[in-house]
Formats: sequence, structure tokens, C-alpha cells
Amino acid sequence: MTDGAPDVAGAVDEAFRHEWGRVVAAVIGLTGDWDLAEECTQDAFARALATWPRDGVPDRPGAWLTTTARRCAVDRLRRAAVGDRKEHAAAVGFDTAPPLVDEEALASGVADDRLRLIFTCCHPALRVEAQVALALRTLVGLTTVEIARAFLVPEATMAKRLVRAKQKIRLAGIPYRVPPSDQLPERTAAVLGVVYLLFNEGYVATSGPDLARARLCDEAVRLAGVVADLMPDDPEARGLEALLLLQHARLAARTGDDGALVPLDEQDRSAWDRAGIASGLAALDRALRRERVGPYQLQAAIAACHAVAPAPADTDWREIVRLYDQLVGVLPSPVVHLNRAVAVAMADGPEAGLALVDELMSTGGLAGYHLVDATRADLLRRAGRPDEAAPAYRAALAGARNEGERRYLARRLAACETTG
Repeated sequence: MTDGAPDVAGAVDEAFRHEWGRVVAAVIGLTGDWDLAEECTQDAFARALATWPRDGVPDRPGAWLTTTARRCAVDRLRRAAVGDRKEHAAAVGFDTAPPLVDEEALASGVADDRLRLIFTCCHPALRVEAQVALALRTLVGLTTVEIARAFLVPEATMAKRLVRAKQKIRLAGIPYRVPPSDQLPERTAAVLGVVYLLFNEGYVATSGPDLARARLCDEAVRLAGVVADLMPDDPEARGLEALLLLQHARLAARTGDDGALVPLDEQDRSAWDRAGIASGLAALDRALRRERVGPYQLQAAIAACHAVAPAPADTDWREIVRLYDQLVGVLPSPVVHLNRAVAVAMADGPEAGLALVDELMSTGGLAGYHLVDATRADLLRRAGRPDEAAPAYRAALAGARNEGERRYLARRLAACETTG
């Protein structure tokens, strides 16, 4: 145990960010019960908050949490009234329980501990969306609200999906086991989805006082690089690495002194990470050489157009529209259509973009998505229609829960109300 008066809350928060997935995975490996694993992991963190102020922060917080969670799980299984679980508990001895990863980890060829767990969670017996959602919830520790936002569905819908995925794992007896190396390719698409959405939550947090969660971005960039090196024949893996490097290079310029979002065309480009941009462009070049272009590569190519423009006026918006046309063909999601509308507005004028946004809103595909209101408000402002932009900004502000976004939207709203 460490001496002195450590910041226990800070230590627990740090352990949560780095150890949650490992602890949950260890309990799943012991019990095979996903819900029990999450509950016992939560209990372990609660016990840490209660006992570390008295006993001190352990030298190895992750080991302490894993031991506590596993003991909690075994105790609960032994007390369970259901016969088969009681028998299982008696058969599973804590001291002799096998580790989650050992020879299987070596057989997988995945050296990174967290990535190995994500590959394990992304079982092909589940739909890809379920694999991604389950990995984000169980191993990365994102909340159901955050995952629902990533998939653009209500929280209740995502909660039901997670429950169904866990039920299928239990009823079908799907093992929680590190896949061997020959099974990694069939899981790679889901793994890339996990890393991509992890980065997105870091880039613009669902809620909270800060626009971004830099640690999540850093971890996603790191994992993307590991996956790309692990799967060198998969150009989309390298494309995702390129995309995240290029996006991450702008992170420092995206927030003003007051914490508000700074839009792309107002960012100080001298604050962009040029080394990160160079690495991203190099990764994109390596991916495109494979001549199997996919959605991550196309998004990276769009990010590259922004990265190489010395000033906003130098941005090749027609090339970006062309790339979005390709992206819509392989990933026709409402968000991609919304982003394409912005590109069209920048290339052909705000009225052209507004027509596309209004058409998209009429389909109901982005109902409740505050960024569609924010986009429409911005285009109305650019079109010189502040009276119409103001209510759209109010709608966006009502849906935003991130304070960095809210400050930006409030400032735009005030400007429209002044000039309208």
C-alpha cells in the first residue's frame, strides 16, 4: 500500500479508466456470467472507495480490484438459491480458477492486453452491432447512454440490445475465450468499430463539462495502430489508424479558452499537430495502395483534405463532396448524408446544403439528433437568415449535453438574436 494521504477518488477514477475492462473480463472468464461480472466489478470499485482511504491505495490497484471482484462473484454464486448455479459455484474454486488469458493469448498473437479482450468480446455468433455495443459497455466502460448516442438510438433501445446479447451468450453457451490467430480476421470489423466509437466518444463527449475526453482519444489512436500492425493485409485497419491520427491532430485547436467548441473554419491551424498529420497521411497512403477502399479510408481521405489546406479558403470542397459521394455508396447512414450536405453547402452555397438537410430531416432518420438542428442553424446563419437560424440553435441547445458544445451554440444563438 502507498503511504501518506493519496487522492483516493483520483486513484479510483484512474483505475476505472485503465482497469475496468480487465476486471470485468477476469470475472467473466471465471463465471461465464456477464451481468454478474459487471455487478461484482462495480462492487469492487465501491469497496475501493470505502477501504482505500483507511488502508491506502494498493501498489497494484488492478490486481486488488480483480481479486475483490472475483471473490465477490464466488461468494454470490455460493449463496445463490438456484441449484445449477450453486453447483457451479462449488465447482469453481477461487484459488484454482484459471486465468482469462494464458496459452490462448499466446495462440492469438495479440500481445496488447486490452485489444485481446476486445477481440474476445467480439464473437461472430453475435451481430456486429451487438459485438461492438457489448465491448464498449463491458470492456471499455462506456455507459448505456453513451453507447446509445453512438448508435443514434434511444437509451432504452440500447439497454434492450445489450440484454439480448448477454442472453444469447448465456443460452447458446458462447465461450468467453481469446480467439486463435486464424479467427482474428472474422472479428476485425467489429474491433475496428469499437475503436472508432471509442475515439468518437473521446472527441466529443456525450455529456460533461469538457468538449473532449483526451484519454479516450489517446487510447483509441494507440489501439488503432496496434490493430493496423496486427492485421497488415486489412487496408481498413490502416485506414482507421489514418483517420484517427488526422482527427486527433486537431484536438488542441478544437476548444477555446472558455472551453467552447471552436469550429473547423475558425481553428488556429498552427496549433494542429503536424507530426500527427504526417503520420496520418503516411498511414492513409499505405492503406490506399491496397486498392480496396472502404469507409474508414474514405473518411481518412476527407480528413486529409482538411489537414493539408493551409487556410479554410484553401479547402478543396469539391473533392470532399466527391469523396462523400463514394462514402454514401458504401455507408449510407443518415450522419454521412448530413456531413455530405455540409460539404455541398461549402462547395455550392448554404441554400444547396439546406435543401439536402431539410430533405434528410423529413425522413425522420435523425429525429432527436441535436447536430442536425445545429447544422441547419449554421447553414441558415451563413445564408443570412438569422431569424430562422435562432430557433434551430435553440433546438440544438436543448438537445446538447456537452458543455463545450452548449457554450458554442449559446454564443451563436446570442449573435443571431442580436442581428435578427
